[in-house]
Amino acid sequence: MENINILVICTGNSCRSQIAEGYLRYFSKQLKINTNVYSAGIRAEGINKKAIEIMSQDGIDISNHTSNTLEEYTNTEISHVITVCDHANESCPVYLKKVNLTHKNFTDPSKVIGNEFEIQNAFEKCREEIKSFTLSFLEKV
Repeated sequence: MENINILVICTGNSCRSQIAEGYLRYFSKQLKINTNVYSAGIRAEGINKKAIEIMSQDGIDISNHTSNTLEEYTNTEISHVITVCDHANESCPVYLKKVNLTHKNFTDPSKVIGNEFEIQNAFEKCREEIKSFTLSFLEKV
């Protein structure tokens, strides 16, 4: 069985795409699916510390991930693209739209304004939505 090469795209490759990359890698191992999982942004804004924190609470370490731009993957053969925000979906280069494209907009928890409790809840909600989505995605490929 050949590898499935998945590229997750978000605006800044700092939060939602990083969480999705973490879960796709984790669930791929659990389901014994051969994947290479990458993530990129329209811009590379660095990894959000709260994304690292929220994933570690679920036993997944994304602290060694890097924040990348789409240009870094122009020579990588991608079979599946997942856009995790509307901006990334609209900005996705045409050549990537020719592969298996899946779009699901997740609310950006890093944009939530509120107290620490409200921000934590936003990150937890986003994590759980992405967790469910990525498992479902991999069960269908």
